[in-house]
Amino acid sequence: MTSPSRGCTIWFTGLSGAGKSTITEQLVPLLKSRGCKVEVLDGDVVRTNLSKGLGFSKEDRDINIRRIGFVCHLLSRNGVIAIAAAISPYKNLRDENRALIKDFVEVYVKVSLETCIQRDVKGLYKKALAGEIKEFTGVSDPYEAPDHPEVICETEKETPQESALKIVHKLEELGYVARRTDDGVHPKSDAKFSFNEAARV
Repeated sequence: MTSPSRGCTIWFTGLSGAGKSTITEQLVPLLKSRGCKVEVLDGDVVRTNLSKGLGFSKEDRDINIRRIGFVCHLLSRNGVIAIAAAISPYKNLRDENRALIKDFVEVYVKVSLETCIQRDVKGLYKKALAGEIKEFTGVSDPYEAPDHPEVICETEKETPQESALKIVHKLEELGYVARRTDDGVHPKSDAKFSFNEAARV
């Protein structure tokens, strides 16, 4: 299977605990099995390496998301499928990156705040609700859901595999990935979400 004729950026957005990292774990091998070059920019990893020293004020978050967008731009224009798995809560920054990157596929990982709180394995929502963590997305800082994402993954209703396959099918539709009848993954797998994600990017 040949690589797609051009790269693109898959830009995940959603609350902490929505399932962005878990879907990414399922998506990457599906894309690589088709011969695609794939790079993942995970929120925690980016903050450790590319954005070390930045805080969680809106200004610092904007800088962080712009940096992720710029790296995705460089990767995409060189034929790589770049996956940005960060909360990226603000519409204007996502739109800014869409304008920069052009080949931009926005994936909204949609889930209720109540479910995210239930999935809160790190206890971050509990601390945010108690006022121990300031500027926490969805609690003390706003999350702006996208108006017209290319893909909506509803992780309260879908398995990680189903969500990943939904993204692959959209990439096929948009011409980034060659069509294939067998993805090698059973869409009704019982695999569960894990939620060890970047919490505040």
